[in-house]
Amino acid sequence: MMRILIIEENPSLAQIWSAHLMRQGMEVAQALSKSQANALLADQSFDAVILDADIDGGRPFALADFIAYRLPKARIIFVTSNSFFSDGSIFALTSNVHACVPTDSDPSDIVSLVDHHARAAQRQSDHFDG
Repeated sequence: MMRILIIEENPSLAQIWSAHLMRQGMEVAQALSKSQANALLADQSFDAVILDADIDGGRPFALADFIAYRLPKARIIFVTSNSFFSDGSIFALTSNVHACVPTDSDPSDIVSLVDHHARAAQRQSDHFDG
């Protein structure tokens, strides 16, 4: 089963994404803050992480680096409500970012993206573990 962590300050948005992901058979955890995310990351593993790039006033990189350290095979999908990273610079700022999409993307598109990257992370884990 694919395990997904949603780190999003807007609880309504996190719930929408969570419901769509769970309908596809994914196990989902939610964190509404960096401290909640750190607590979940301390003792659980995830295949993919949806990370609000606008969290903590637009400073998500320390958290992204912690995810890369704690879960090196997990894939981060940034979601953002602004166009600051539209030039692709976000991919150079942290090692395990694999996508960056607008927050207002259709939930089914986000589910497809998460499904693709979570499966890729699992294959990568199987390759190195097996």
